Amino acid sequence: MTQASPARKLSKPHLALATLLPVYPLITAILFIVLPLTEGWTTWQRTAVITPIMVFAMVFVVSPFVQKRFANFILRVK
Repeated sequence: MTQASPARKLSKPHLALATLLPVYPLITAILFIVLPLTEGWTTWQRTAVITPIMVFAMVFVVSPFVQKRFANFILRVK
């Protein structure tokens, strides 16, 4: 007989920490690229440019990376 693996529960503080690590340099890189190109724009206009870039990166790059690389850190045994 095979033994079932123990149930695991998501640790939101660990997920937040693991997500913070790749997001901080990503936001910094986006700002370095976008800010010089949008000199003189208002804050809401810059945000309108940065937000779709950040959302796309979070959904297709950061979240899969965090889930794959930090699974043992963010999923805890009950």
